Amino acid sequence: MSSDAREWVWEHSSSRGTARLVLLSIADRVADEQCVSWASLSSLAIRTNASVSTVREAIDRLVDAGELEQLDVLTGPQRSTVYRLPLAAKAMAATAEVEEDAEQVSGTAPGLRISSLRRCGIRPREVPQSPAKVRKPAVPETGRSRRKAAPRPTGNRHSGVPETGTQNRSEPDLNRRYSSGGAAVLTAAEWQIDPATHAWTRRQGHLDRLGEEGLRAADAKWRAHRAGHKPRLADAWAADWRSWVVREHAPSRPNLYAVPGKGPAAPGGMTRVEAHTAALLAALDEPTGTEG
Repeated sequence: MSSDAREWVWEHSSSRGTARLVLLSIADRVADEQCVSWASLSSLAIRTNASVSTVREAIDRLVDAGELEQLDVLTGPQRSTVYRLPLAAKAMAATAEVEEDAEQVSGTAPGLRISSLRRCGIRPREVPQSPAKVRKPAVPETGRSRRKAAPRPTGNRHSGVPETGTQNRSEPDLNRRYSSGGAAVLTAAEWQIDPATHAWTRRQGHLDRLGEEGLRAADAKWRAHRAGHKPRLADAWAADWRSWVVREHAPSRPNLYAVPGKGPAAPGGMTRVEAHTAALLAALDEPTGTEG
């Protein structure tokens, strides 16, 4: 019967474009002369190579034109929507005698035989039971009311662990101002060099290169340049401080900022290439304010 339904769409439907393709796709699943079919929006979108919203608009146009009905009291395979082509069914009924004495469902078009539709996976939609008819659970025979569950114990269940502070009493309590998320957020002035960062300067050779005095000078310059920055996590300040120390020059290194046009003349004996190299290094080392 799907061929008869498709033939009616080709010959008599006034639909055009995507709406015509949607109607043909629905007619392709018609099982008998009742012209009842089922389809989901996603499957119609795949078949017609259109978007779901376009398919929905096409269905609305077909319903308004009277060439398609949506039977909400029925459901198809995988809870898909059930449709009916009323004009095609009327045309088929005009050329053949249709039995109308079989089972019907309230709210559907007259003459639908649900028994034959069940073979295609179409069945009446189950109506959920109203809340007023839901029976309350039986009361216990003893008559006692149900007791509320005891609240879970709060606090620290381990007596050997302190409530606050670091678990290791020998660990320095550095960088401990916390945000709402639990992470330490503080300004550059509040951030302190932790043992891990100090060990990094020794392990990477920056302590030997700069010396204690040079390292303190680099730290002071870093804090001066970062004084106006917003608070950050302690780990972010540590990474930024390490990056600064890597670029810091040893105190004994010539002042590369002393290049023509920006200060005293270049040291005597510098060739033109050396002066240009010094100027390039000075430009790369010049703070831009975007280091953080």
